[in-house]
Amino acid sequence: MSDYSLKTIMNKPERLAPGHRMCAGCGATIAVRAVLRALHEGDRAVIGNATGCLEVSSYMYPYTAWEDSYIHNAFENAGATLSGVETAYKVLKKKGRIPKEETFKFITFGGDGGTYDIGFQSLSGAMERNHDMVYVCYDNGAYMNTGIQRSSATPMYADTTTTPVGKKSVGKMQNRKDLSSIIADHDVPYVAQTTLTSNFEDIHRKSEKAIYTEGASFLNIMTPCPRGWRYETPEIMKICKLAVETCYWPLFEVDHGKWILSYEPKKKLPIEEFLRVQGRFKHLFKKGNEDLIVQFQAEVDRRWEELLYKCARG
Repeated sequence: MSDYSLKTIMNKPERLAPGHRMCAGCGATIAVRAVLRALHEGDRAVIGNATGCLEVSSYMYPYTAWEDSYIHNAFENAGATLSGVETAYKVLKKKGRIPKEETFKFITFGGDGGTYDIGFQSLSGAMERNHDMVYVCYDNGAYMNTGIQRSSATPMYADTTTTPVGKKSVGKMQNRKDLSSIIADHDVPYVAQTTLTSNFEDIHRKSEKAIYTEGASFLNIMTPCPRGWRYETPEIMKICKLAVETCYWPLFEVDHGKWILSYEPKKKLPIEEFLRVQGRFKHLFKKGNEDLIVQFQAEVDRRWEELLYKCARG
């Protein structure tokens, strides 16, 4: 197993160059850097990227922040594009057009809009065909690049520009989609859910496992957005920790069909601890909205118990 000490991780070469235009305090950039640090020295990668915050901020033609080969594709095509590149690579290697000693890994990134929603069809197809690739969703819970519109990853009662809070509205009315479980039902070799925890061990371990597991892998990474979630930029790690400790965003993996809980809080915190630090939920703490928090808590509890059951069953 690799050494996951912070010193070792941080000393690895960066594959996403500084100078891009992502917002200060954005979780997506931190997640991308963490995933790419899991690549072994000497291994090369082909990076795919669906249209979104990450693409428009890291690729300004003719300049790119990516150190590896990089493909920007349409919003809906991230899964299809990299699955095609991976297939072409296998064919060229079989024909001797690519030296046997050269190793390439195929990793594609998409936000929740391009993954949960618009890109789900091509993602589902790539997973079902079991291409040797990793799809990474940086889940910031809305269409942030185009103005903070709700997506199917947006949590219930969140205030967005298409689910605005007002006299007769309390935000988005639907629960967020559980995409990690949906992809696990595709029977792919590896699925993992993670976020930016304090020592980065969880995200690095799962990223390495995803990259070096043969076949299709899926990483779902919660990446807070300071503009959409409305928090002070230094608070990002606190928010990620609260997401885990309240079990809003549990850490788990599904390794060849076996469900494994990565972390169980010693004392599960109430969901209001996570909601209170985000401006998109401030309306929930106004008088008369107490029942909304109770309903939110009930849904978190239901999903947590369901996950515990799956992991206990193995």
